[in-house]
Amino acid sequence: MGADGLHLIDLDQPLPGQRRFISSWARVDGPVSFVVDPGPPRSIDLLVARLRELGLRRLDLILLTHVHLDHGGGTAQLLEAFPEAHVVCHPEGRRHLADPARLWAGSRQVLGAKAQVYGEPRAVPSAAITDETAAARHGIDVIPTPGHAPHHVAFRDGDDLFVGEAAGTFSSLGQGPLTEGYYLRPATPPRFRPETAQASLDRLLALDPLPKRLRFAHHGWFGGDGRRLLAVARAQIDLWLAACREGLDACPEANQRGADAGAGLLDDIAERVRHRDPRFARGEGLDADIRERERDFTHQSLRGMLGHLLDAGD
Repeated sequence: MGADGLHLIDLDQPLPGQRRFISSWARVDGPVSFVVDPGPPRSIDLLVARLRELGLRRLDLILLTHVHLDHGGGTAQLLEAFPEAHVVCHPEGRRHLADPARLWAGSRQVLGAKAQVYGEPRAVPSAAITDETAAARHGIDVIPTPGHAPHHVAFRDGDDLFVGEAAGTFSSLGQGPLTEGYYLRPATPPRFRPETAQASLDRLLALDPLPKRLRFAHHGWFGGDGRRLLAVARAQIDLWLAACREGLDACPEANQRGADAGAGLLDDIAERVRHRDPRFARGEGLDADIRERERDFTHQSLRGMLGHLLDAGD
């Protein structure tokens, strides 16, 4: 446990490179105990065991930045271990918790075989689902941050800002939370709205004071110049969209294939990004299996951006 009283719990999955990627944040002491993003169903037993090891006996809140399978999919199982907990999430996410059928179908479509590994979500009892007032009673602010998902939120707890995927995927590359030599990549969904994602980052940038520590879902935390990092994440969206436009111009037939672009085009665009985005380029320093994982998720993000451009006729 750090001086801040928070624990980072890794939820490694049996998939290539999926280590130090999916994680939960937990506060097990103090006036309120909480878990941010319990992760997928497959690793809930691991999470519960770790929480027990840390001495947690009662869980007050389960805070969901969003209900995607790798963040909120195991919520029902966590409630079985801690039935007194209440779940806080965006109103649009609550219906997917109570009836996860559409969430499961969408997860299988977007994630493919990875969804089967993560596991099928169970329904969360409606009585356990609450609104942001439950967090506010404990001094935790809920900040709407749509972009990665329409129901995405961030949580501010004193000097900590749990950003989920509002600023993408982060890695300190083993250099510690104060390094400015970090890796950062956008995490854009199939139905991507860049103006919405950037407005969410603007909302975080407008926080005064900005919390001292940014807590990522993927992965770890950053204690350096958080305002600069959020500005970098905002600028990355424009930079990546520009690279997508160049890739489409160089491959006209991609306009007929839409967002179902082949790996060749996606790799070409990723290389264009790498030449102009130093934060993303630092991913070359990741271990080989994690680079492969990041190639997969980079393709997923690029498909979201290409879909936006083609839908808009841009």
